[in-house]
Amino acid sequence: MEKETFLTVGKIARRKDGIAKVTGKEIYTSDVTLPGMLCARVLRSPYPHAKIVSVDTSEAEKMGAVTITYDEVPKVKYNERQVSIPEKTYRDRTVLPDRARHVGEGIVAVAAKSEVLAEKAMRAVKVEYEPLEPVMDPMEAMEPEAPKVYDEIMLGDIPLAVEKNIACYREVAEGDIAQGFSEADLIVEETFETGRVYHAQMETKSVVCQPEPDGGITLWPTTQSIHNTRQLIGRIFDIPLSKINVHRVPIGGSFGSSIQMNSPIAICVALALKARKPVKLSLTREEDMYDHCKYPSHIRIKYGVKKDGTITAGEMKTVVDIGGHNIQAYPLLGCMSGWFVSLYRMPHMSFEGTTVYTNKTPACAMQGYGNPQVSFAVESMMDIIAQKLNMDPIELRLKNYVGLGETFWGQGPTVRSVIRSCGVEEMLLKGKEKIDWDQRGNPEEKSGRFRRGIGVGRSFHTSGTGAPMPGEVIDYSTALVKVNEDGSVDFLTGLMCHGGGTLEACAKIVAEVMGVPLGMVGISPSNTRSTGYDVCTHATRGIYCGGASIKKAAESAKRILLDFASRLIDVNPDALQITPDEKLGQGVIFLEGAEGKSITVGEVAKTAQIKSWGTAIAVESHRQVNCPPCFVTNFIEVEVDTHTGIVRPTRAVAAVDCGTPINPDLAAGQLEGGLSRGISLALLEDTEYEPDTGQLTCGGSFVDYKVFTAEDMLPLENIETFFADTYEPSGPFGAKGVGEAANNCTAGTVANAIYNAIGLRLRKTPITPEKILDALKNEEKKDEGRNNDQL
Repeated sequence: MEKETFLTVGKIARRKDGIAKVTGKEIYTSDVTLPGMLCARVLRSPYPHAKIVSVDTSEAEKMGAVTITYDEVPKVKYNERQVSIPEKTYRDRTVLPDRARHVGEGIVAVAAKSEVLAEKAMRAVKVEYEPLEPVMDPMEAMEPEAPKVYDEIMLGDIPLAVEKNIACYREVAEGDIAQGFSEADLIVEETFETGRVYHAQMETKSVVCQPEPDGGITLWPTTQSIHNTRQLIGRIFDIPLSKINVHRVPIGGSFGSSIQMNSPIAICVALALKARKPVKLSLTREEDMYDHCKYPSHIRIKYGVKKDGTITAGEMKTVVDIGGHNIQAYPLLGCMSGWFVSLYRMPHMSFEGTTVYTNKTPACAMQGYGNPQVSFAVESMMDIIAQKLNMDPIELRLKNYVGLGETFWGQGPTVRSVIRSCGVEEMLLKGKEKIDWDQRGNPEEKSGRFRRGIGVGRSFHTSGTGAPMPGEVIDYSTALVKVNEDGSVDFLTGLMCHGGGTLEACAKIVAEVMGVPLGMVGISPSNTRSTGYDVCTHATRGIYCGGASIKKAAESAKRILLDFASRLIDVNPDALQITPDEKLGQGVIFLEGAEGKSITVGEVAKTAQIKSWGTAIAVESHRQVNCPPCFVTNFIEVEVDTHTGIVRPTRAVAAVDCGTPINPDLAAGQLEGGLSRGISLALLEDTEYEPDTGQLTCGGSFVDYKVFTAEDMLPLENIETFFADTYEPSGPFGAKGVGEAANNCTAGTVANAIYNAIGLRLRKTPITPEKILDALKNEEKKDEGRNNDQL
């Protein structure tokens, strides 16, 4: 498809929220203050597994604190995540529990006039526990004699017994896997592991709740979905949705940790309803670390290939430790099967996924929702196979990748669509030149203390979860666009921005459609009463799905505006165009080639008001019927210190196929950010637990939980980013997503680079210096054994 020329889309502009953010004037949830507001604290379990025998809140109440316990909250079982359809939603949580299932789980909540008093009151609460034997290892949890984390949960509204701590299981197959392997000349099988990474978002989870005189409640939460939060609060507390209002508040990063309605929200609502006063609850960093983490994975993967590199069959079996609550495990397994199937063609495939309860922090989506875990295994395997076939790893990828015109699974077997735009080949070949791929050398040719290697990896993420046929995941957005009487334009949406510029991109879409200067487009404050439903800003859907609904609403508002204009200048509305005039600071409506047949947007809107014609305003709900893949390719060079095991990134090329980049500078920034976090995940990040106490060994702080900083990351001048030259026909102005795709393939790329440097394959992340030194020592012992055998 021939690309369009745009006036606003794809142009670099000052962010509308930029000044507020850089000057510290932006109002986040923790900044919200209301008259008479109480501060809340939560008493949390010191045990990974324990029954709550008794609770005594009398001393706290003597201090004037308001308290709530399990006995005082609704017993409705729910799942914090409200993206899946109800019959596919597993429910095991209540506002407060009668049994602690991980260290840090909230047991009793208190609210008082100050944080100091709330902390003092919380410490005065007495809880008697009956400690139960915890289960900390997912493999041990599935043993018949293992302690049970749950006896029964709910699947939708149906009670479901839990056997061997298995939260859910999913099996997907196509073709004949036995036949596929029988057709192969080479069968390769390996096992890979990834850790329980903490999201490390800048803002810990917070919420402010204000009870209303009519029995309703108003919320200012940390969330990725104001509408799902509203609906779940209504269900739990039996409050009509018309009496619940959830405000969209800027979010200080999320990385997926707030797809669900965070546990502090329901607790704070319960406190506020009992206190009949506004209440604020903000988690400390330690509490936040015990609240959520990334899904860890144990992946066994097997490929059958022909001598020419053609893949004949693929098999993946994964076990995922979900911790003490099931937030979204079933759709995770569907997605993992989709990530596996949609990277490389497999005529015959098999996937088995098992998620397991343990007494650890609950796991939830994080940047890719199982995709980095799968891509780490798959991209490592591509290099392993290429080595065994004596084939260039790039050639192997080019031979097998799923591309233009082919069907991919998106977020699982029920979310299938056809790829209409693809820059995979361009990114691999252009990136290869930029990184000097052909000069990288083989590991056996390298010696000395410091050894450099170059790795390649590729992956993708979907732009939303849409498909021609509705699947297991809800996916649509609603938007309102309104032309003001001075020619400016407002838009309202429940869509959240996590800091990457999603709403900024939507403003550009509105400006492009309406033909007004970007400065005349306002991003309106939104809440659940002023906006229609938006499912959630997740699955890299913000611009592709949310932006598409905004584009549709803008087009509808534009038709009304042009109809008004046609009455004033006596021209068929279908013949009229709008263009921004920077001198006038307005959009100008005109008939091309006809002098005198023009009028400003402001004149039309004001005249329509005076003549009582109405307002050029439109509301549209829109569901995309595709979820096109945003492809990403990484080339990373690392230097390995063979004396210390330290890995230092030295150069990188990061490429993305996002169709039309609406915000090119911010899209490049997402590539750089994804690269940095991906390297951090590959080399540093994990949460480990004391097996007996269930306590985090990192102490719940950034003192011991290490992430890549600017000091660790390679300099920006050593990072080159570029956009593949593609156009997505189903996206707004040809756009797809970027977000999560940016770090999906990075860990696999780093592992491949380390192998190219030292000739050793590391299969478990994080790849720490200790693991590298152990691998080097083991290799030395093998070499000594081989030498002795020869002697």
